[in-house]
Amino acid sequence: MSTDAKNSIAQMEKIVSLCKRRGFIYQSSEIYGGCGGVWDYGPLGAELKRNLRSAWWNTMTREREDVLGLDASILMNPAIWKASGHVDTFCDPMSDCLLTNARFRADQIPPTNGTIYKFLGAVPNAANNNLAINYGLTEGPILRWMGPKTLEHQWTDEELFENFKVGVLEQQLSAEDYVRKVDEAATMKALRTWYSSIYRFEFSVLLPPGKPEQSAIELARKFYQNRGIEFPCPIRSSDNPEWVEGTRAFNPENGAQLTVPRPFNLMLKTYLGPTATEADVTYLRPETAQAIFAQFKNVFDSSRVKVPFGIGQIGKAFRNEVTPKNFTFRSREFEQMELEFFIKPDEAVEIISGEVAAWSEGADLSEPKPNWGWQMWHRYWVDQRTKFYEGIGLGDVLEYYWQTPADLAHYARACVDILCEFPFGTEELEGIAARGDFDLSQHQKHSTKSLEVFDEELKTAAAKLTPEQKEAHIQKRLAAEAAKTKGEPMPEADVRAWFERLFKGNYVPHVIEPSAGLDRMALAVLAKAFVEEEKADVNGKVETRTILRLHPRIAPVKVGVFPLLKNKPELVAKAREVYALLKKHMNCFYDETAAIGRRYARQDEVGTPFGVTIDFETCGEKGPELLDTVTLRHRDSGEQERVKISDLLGKLLPLVS
Repeated sequence: MSTDAKNSIAQMEKIVSLCKRRGFIYQSSEIYGGCGGVWDYGPLGAELKRNLRSAWWNTMTREREDVLGLDASILMNPAIWKASGHVDTFCDPMSDCLLTNARFRADQIPPTNGTIYKFLGAVPNAANNNLAINYGLTEGPILRWMGPKTLEHQWTDEELFENFKVGVLEQQLSAEDYVRKVDEAATMKALRTWYSSIYRFEFSVLLPPGKPEQSAIELARKFYQNRGIEFPCPIRSSDNPEWVEGTRAFNPENGAQLTVPRPFNLMLKTYLGPTATEADVTYLRPETAQAIFAQFKNVFDSSRVKVPFGIGQIGKAFRNEVTPKNFTFRSREFEQMELEFFIKPDEAVEIISGEVAAWSEGADLSEPKPNWGWQMWHRYWVDQRTKFYEGIGLGDVLEYYWQTPADLAHYARACVDILCEFPFGTEELEGIAARGDFDLSQHQKHSTKSLEVFDEELKTAAAKLTPEQKEAHIQKRLAAEAAKTKGEPMPEADVRAWFERLFKGNYVPHVIEPSAGLDRMALAVLAKAFVEEEKADVNGKVETRTILRLHPRIAPVKVGVFPLLKNKPELVAKAREVYALLKKHMNCFYDETAAIGRRYARQDEVGTPFGVTIDFETCGEKGPELLDTVTLRHRDSGEQERVKISDLLGKLLPLVS
């Protein structure tokens, strides 16, 4: 393992330790041994998630005029998940280790290089010994004789004896010993006992360069021993060991063979009602988006909105992950923050505006325009989400992966993954997809309820088109359908029927979907903020201090309030007064124990951006000009300034909100 990898693992371990020690994140059900892939958020973690949740909600809904909120139920009619494709296709490929039964997501196994050693089965060592002792042999010759032909043939007793005679006895015994020791009938009986004890099951081991062959034999021995063979002697294939590169067919931890990948549905099943029959099956939602699509028409009709507009939701989702890993990054219970932003199809935009704005580098994304099609809207939301992450302190650790046509689902037009640097690697933080009208169309088809909208402006504009102009729109779409490389092209009759409704002002909206995970976001800001610094104390002793440089907007505690000395009633009283003043407007922490430097360090460790110290100057002991002033300490710079208590709230509020 490289030094960088070791440092990254150590960094992650420190973050996990800090999270538990200071009350950010605990393992769920820890006193009962835990619950795999499930985590609880402690007092500071709950505040951190609440701040991130509020930041997202305010940015995506309250500060906009074109996005509404929804809080849908976790349990829904299972027909929703059938329509969305989750029942049939929401699967991960899963492989099991034949040696340890550990499970892996097959698409996330790192490709490895090495030499494959194949074994065809095993025989108990006792059977070998018994056969060898009869003829004064060691077990070595018998082990060398065992091989593919022993397992590949269903020999008669005579054939088995003949092969044993030629392959072992005549090679190891003199003619005199052969006549004296070998009784054909007894030998055939002993061979039959030995032959019937063979356990036939193929198993392979991948050894990295430099590892001895004996390591593969030992793994094979453990494999066959786990299957009930006492002191097994593995039977090697006669094939030469095979060098392979980039294989994902072996356990990356021990080299043991994995099962062939098989689909594993990630949805968690439950029952509604008292009978718990198959008719009562439903699912804990694996995402929040489908509820938005199912409630689209209700929101549209009740809110008097027009396309383009969005519906945002924050809520719990559940996935039975094959291998939850990397702390809270991949969990079985998590929280999503999703926006479904509904837009007009490009054909409608072109009819109304005369053109569809084309994307180009440097295009103005500051304000949406009426002639924007899906490309511009998609780029706009990538830009908006990037600005959001910059606003919570993650701007300099972001990367982007634009999915290739091969990566995309058949219905998707584009998708970009916003990636973030974690100690364990660069991983996805949010996906922003242009999903076309697939989702609403699927629910319209399966529910038989219309999810179309009527657009008066579109109807008016379409009425002005000549028959030739209308036909030109149709031909343009037919050409696009014919050029499809994924999915089935829409038949011409269906295209013409679709345009017939479009010209009357009716269409199913298309959607741009920014989808983020709250738990991943919390882990990202913790990992980004985690810093260790060495600092000498008053005695000159160097100690390592941990600081969480969390953005003030999302920090769990905004201000620590400290009386300089706890045994001075006048300082304590004034500190309590300041604490009460600030507590109404932001989360504060009052601390009067230990030296002031130690108290600063405790708050630095949990990311508190500001400290307010009430000292003797506050009480006017060094002149009236400092009366009712406090020391305001800034976490990141260490700067300290005097601020009037009356000005404190006005100074802090803009910094933490």
